[in-house]
Amino acid sequence: MAADILLYDARMVPVGYDQKQHVELARTIAERFNRTYGDTFHVPEVKLKDVGAKILGLDDPTKKMSKSAKSEKSYISVMDSADVVHKKIMSAVTDDKGAIAYSDDQPGIKNLIDIYSLASDQTPEKITQDYADKGYGDLKKDTAAALVGYLSPLQKKIGEYLTDETELIRILDAGAMRAREIASAKMAIVRQKVGVSLH
Repeated sequence: MAADILLYDARMVPVGYDQKQHVELARTIAERFNRTYGDTFHVPEVKLKDVGAKILGLDDPTKKMSKSAKSEKSYISVMDSADVVHKKIMSAVTDDKGAIAYSDDQPGIKNLIDIYSLASDQTPEKITQDYADKGYGDLKKDTAAALVGYLSPLQKKIGEYLTDETELIRILDAGAMRAREIASAKMAIVRQKVGVSLH
């Protein structure tokens, strides 16, 4: 990850909390290389979102959401159908407090509010206020609806690409060629700086 960040001159890298260390490593490498061989790499900045930098598992809100989790109920997949999204959100672990608050004391509720916030472009504060007199079921139902609405356009676009394999391959090949061009140009500069020749 650090190599990709540096190779393609990334200036700002949006990541979750668990990926921040990779950007920090890229920064360290860039700074050391630049000190030794001269200005070569951009020193990338970490971009963490105020909301959603760490989304937790639906079945265990003490652990991060991960597609490698044992249970599929732990995470939302980009291609999950509306019905599956609804079932997963409705079965999300909450608590027995009965009150909707955006608090670390209620990690399950806070996680649902974060997901709702990201999918609806509303602040956690507004969502918390709107659901102050409502139940967990209401929050879950509306979170699922917002998430389905957010994913639908993306799923449609992915579906279009998957039904036209020729166009998909053309796009992938064009992207790979452009990536090679950028990487080759950057590596030529790096080799020149360190005094390494391919010939």
